[in-house]
Amino acid sequence: MSKIFFYGLFMDRSLLAEKGLHPEIVGPAVLPDYRIHIGDRATLLPSASSRAFGIVMELADQEVRALYSEPSVREYTRERVQVELLDANEAVEVYCYNLPRELGLAGANPAYAIQLAQLAAVLQFDSAYVEEIVAFGES
Repeated sequence: MSKIFFYGLFMDRSLLAEKGLHPEIVGPAVLPDYRIHIGDRATLLPSASSRAFGIVMELADQEVRALYSEPSVREYTRERVQVELLDANEAVEVYCYNLPRELGLAGANPAYAIQLAQLAAVLQFDSAYVEEIVAFGES
């Protein structure tokens, strides 16, 4: 089993279940010193004093490999990060999948941004963070 910090639409457990995966929710979390960027796809970029919100889930290792072998997310690379679980106020090491910088900055996807902002609001993330995501939908 691997703990994964999801920050895009994969935060919606039902979306993963529709793909035949069996995620277990660990809880909402924040990743310090990273900010979200939505180009053609969402990614996280290092940024001092910023915060990215997401959901930590546990997935079987073979399910993680299957998920990130899909064509739409194949270019994401795994990195180890430390997040703070919001409900437990506990630091946890997890994996996070991000695009290489040049791919992450390319393009724009306003429809994705709007959908992600709606999900972030449902998850009751910080309102300033939701507005940060909304801004990508207005570009």
